[in-house]
Amino acid sequence: MLRILFSARVVALHLLAVGALVVCGLLGRWQLGVFEESGKPQSLLDPAPVAVATLTAPGEHLTTDKASRRVTAEGTFDASKQILVAERDGGLWLLAPLDLGDGTSIPVVRGWVATAGDPAVTAPAGGRVTVSGRLRPSEATDSVQRRVRQLPPGQVMTVSSAELINVWRGTRLRDGFLVAATQSPAPEVAARPVSVAPPTEPGGLTWRNLAYAAQWWIFGLFAVFMWWHFVRDALRGRTRERDPHPSSPAGPAPGNADAGPGGDADPGAGPGAEPEIPALPARTAP
Repeated sequence: MLRILFSARVVALHLLAVGALVVCGLLGRWQLGVFEESGKPQSLLDPAPVAVATLTAPGEHLTTDKASRRVTAEGTFDASKQILVAERDGGLWLLAPLDLGDGTSIPVVRGWVATAGDPAVTAPAGGRVTVSGRLRPSEATDSVQRRVRQLPPGQVMTVSSAELINVWRGTRLRDGFLVAATQSPAPEVAARPVSVAPPTEPGGLTWRNLAYAAQWWIFGLFAVFMWWHFVRDALRGRTRERDPHPSSPAGPAPGNADAGPGGDADPGAGPGAEPEIPALPARTAP
């Protein structure tokens, strides 16, 4: 058996089966990866920056198609109303309202700090500034898990317009908030900018690629079946070559049990045959 399994022809069959199994497995995994990627959010065209007032308005909710858009805002920070947003990537966000000069303000995330004692927590300097960044929709009040303990004074858990109205009384806020990327003029001690991904749209799963993946894996299983089939036939063929005619027990042929030494037997004799009666001599006339 080992001589057959390791013959040149069968070894080539082994290698062909292994190669087919590896190729089908890799192609199936590739198609599965394409299927998984299709369900992820897809990047959209990132438009040029526009003034924040063109995308937001007092009393109007920020729609999803405006989320993560690049915007610019000119105004003056109200340093007395700066607060901290707790539990953000192991640190805090600096949040302050930017007065746009038209009677409305937009919350601005100035950056990230590790602790409340960081030098960047210093209130923003007065004077008119230009802030560039990305616009984000107002967070839901339950989007961040709340702790049972009370937060220190001057800290909140979410950047929610509904809550900030109560924190910044007398401030007319636009919906959403601006995550600053740059500020001109720059502050003396700048916090680390908070990263915001560009606009995306939900992905749609391509079930066709999943079917392709299953198809390649079925081809791999079929290759294994054909390998087993050919190896089995090779082993059976070797067995037939070694023993082509099976031996049969020796004995007289049926129906020749009564044959004599010469091998001649009376064809008429046999079980149930009538005995032969000799003929009488013919009578002559007197």
